Amino acid sequence: MSRSRSQPSTPPACYAMVHPGLEPIAAEEIERDFGGEVKKTGNGIVVFRAPSLDERLLSLRTTEDVFLFAWGSDRLTHRAADLESIRRWTAREADWQSLLRIHHGLRPKPKGRTTYRLVTQMEGQHAYLRRDARKALAQGLANVVPESWRPAEENAAVEFWLTIHEETAVCGLRLSDRTMRHRDYKLEHRPASLRPTIAAAMVRLAEIRPRHVFLDPMCGAGTLLAERTIAGQRIRGGFAAAWGGDIEFSAVRAAAINLRRLGSVLLARWDATRLPLASESVDRIATNPPFGKQLSSPEAVGPLYRAMLREYDRVLRPDGVAVIVVSAAGELRSAARTVGWQQRRQVSIRVLGQPAVISVWRKAGK
Repeated sequence: MSRSRSQPSTPPACYAMVHPGLEPIAAEEIERDFGGEVKKTGNGIVVFRAPSLDERLLSLRTTEDVFLFAWGSDRLTHRAADLESIRRWTAREADWQSLLRIHHGLRPKPKGRTTYRLVTQMEGQHAYLRRDARKALAQGLANVVPESWRPAEENAAVEFWLTIHEETAVCGLRLSDRTMRHRDYKLEHRPASLRPTIAAAMVRLAEIRPRHVFLDPMCGAGTLLAERTIAGQRIRGGFAAAWGGDIEFSAVRAAAINLRRLGSVLLARWDATRLPLASESVDRIATNPPFGKQLSSPEAVGPLYRAMLREYDRVLRPDGVAVIVVSAAGELRSAARTVGWQQRRQVSIRVLGQPAVISVWRKAGK
């Protein structure tokens, strides 16, 4: 990522922060759904140029946050000399006035004094601390932030972000707010519930088409069902039923609360290894089964996966697709072999600090 100064005559570049591992899926959404041109991906960042800058940027589902790109570099030295570079790039390499005008157009300033916040994130071994990088960022912004603006610890009207990962740094203005990553539909939470952006990525990998019947047999708080419902609303030609269920009544209740404002989803309390659904009645399955910690022992994962995939294979139509996120990828592959499913894609991520895999499977056609 070479340093770049935004040009006021054309829309400036943007970047999205994504859950590590989801960069290719987020890039695909930006290109196919938004018409953006992806310039670079890596380390949880997708740099892109959009055909226009409007509120559609804030409707991306697989990204955690979206920013106007101020400057970036992949040439940090890990030494204290980086601090002077950060200060200089912030002061000289960004057209802050143009970026602020665009920011204010997308996120109008609230009444009263404008609040601002400096956010610095840093990963890797460096000869300086995160607070030192934040100080360098503040020094670079000395002539950018008006004296009338008031600093705030959270929910600021304007946020300047600096993200450092090893030798890479990117700096920009945050366009999104907390609802982009946390979603305002998520009123109830469950242990081991999926991040909404991971759920959105899984729904995207399922390649939903009009009239597809969708199923999450272990729905938990309903995050996958919520993301499927929102995705379905964007499909021309309408969409068919969505089924969800869980063995715990408290989970079904949480899902019902979270889905209440989004649309009609059929929910039931059931055992995912004995579904009350007709054979070959479902087109797409996406689910987040237990990783093992919720079970009686880690050894119970294998038998559970084999039992659930036998049932999923029964209800899935020929050529149907299943998207499953697990930690024990070997156990899932073994279970998939017993039903003859073919793996189409695999994405490595981390879920609640554990290594995990999202895998896409297709049932054979007739």
